Amino acid sequence: MTVTLEDIRDAAKLLDGQIIKTPCTVSRTLSEISGATVYVKFENQQFTASFKDRGALVKMATLDDAQRAKGVIAMSAGNHAQAVAYHAQRLGIPATIVMPQGAPTVKVKNTRRFGAKVILTGETIDDAAVAARQIAADEGLTFVHPYDDEKVMTGQGTVGLEMMECAPDLDAIIVPIGGGGLIGGIAIAAKAINPDIEIYGVEAALFPSMYQSMQGLTVKAGGRTIADGIAVKTPGKVTMPVIKEHVEDIMLVTEDQLEHGVQMYLEIEKTVAEGGGAAPLAALLAHPDRFSGKKVGLVLTGGNIDSRIVSAVIEHGLVRDGRMVRLRIEISDAPGTLGLIAQIIGKCDANIIEVYHQRAFSSLPVKLAELDIVVETLDRDHVADVVSHLTAAGFTVKPVGPDASSLTT
Repeated sequence: MTVTLEDIRDAAKLLDGQIIKTPCTVSRTLSEISGATVYVKFENQQFTASFKDRGALVKMATLDDAQRAKGVIAMSAGNHAQAVAYHAQRLGIPATIVMPQGAPTVKVKNTRRFGAKVILTGETIDDAAVAARQIAADEGLTFVHPYDDEKVMTGQGTVGLEMMECAPDLDAIIVPIGGGGLIGGIAIAAKAINPDIEIYGVEAALFPSMYQSMQGLTVKAGGRTIADGIAVKTPGKVTMPVIKEHVEDIMLVTEDQLEHGVQMYLEIEKTVAEGGGAAPLAALLAHPDRFSGKKVGLVLTGGNIDSRIVSAVIEHGLVRDGRMVRLRIEISDAPGTLGLIAQIIGKCDANIIEVYHQRAFSSLPVKLAELDIVVETLDRDHVADVVSHLTAAGFTVKPVGPDASSLTT
């Protein structure tokens, strides 16, 4: 089978009424920031909070009665797991899901909530795949691959179909790449409708497996990434030829850029994006010149992210933007000094949220002490203003933390 536009249209008919036809809307603020006209496809609004509902349902809908009775098995970092579990439950099919041991808690919990048997094993999705294949062979289960399957790719392609219906004059679509099922399906649909549209893929820099494979390089991938849903070491054999034919380029984004993407979706669109879901926005913001003046579609693939990660991303973002800063101040260890510093900071309209008073662990003489103060500010200019006022009062002050030196320059 070779996936065609008609196959994807047939999949759309099958999915009609069984999944959410998610919004695809213009973001005025992201457009102003990036210089492009930005459309966001909100796949985080699916019931399981990711696009994976589409391919999983299309695949399982094609199973015969014997296959349904035996059951299905899938390996996943979380989104495909939830989609398979949910739709298997709806269709009355027993489901077993193999997930990496480091899979986000929210994804493991939701998968179990949908009635699937969950097995946690291995460090990566590739490790989980080995275990899942063995269990499938031992128990006679149908393997529902998260990306390397033409039926799955057909279902994922309906995202592209909907985007082209919403904005037929798109110049480009930016899509996250894990194994390549989503971008493969979208590329087939979009290019069949408009051969001039450009399709761009995005991978986490720690897991550049498709990029390296396309370049003929040895795949070297691994590390702790916020984009767990696209942390794939083994690209799809079915998807790779499609990507080679239809995708213009694959961009790599750093962890800091991914975090910034998650933060931007929270603050601007008031929506939750997981790391992989924020990858297209991260790539757009990292390469504004490439997309300036164009109509660009971003696929926000999912919103399944642990609340602890969201909290950390917000804090990192506040520090990165100069809206929260730690100031290290040398002070005389005398009564009233702390009060004076608090008064100066208050007059600058900044807010003190934490104070650390160092005596024993400082390298300063005994008559002096170090004071670390965490302060909420408006931006980097506000930080510079606070430091300037403290310095004018005779204190030695320096920001502490990543990129701290740039906060006062």
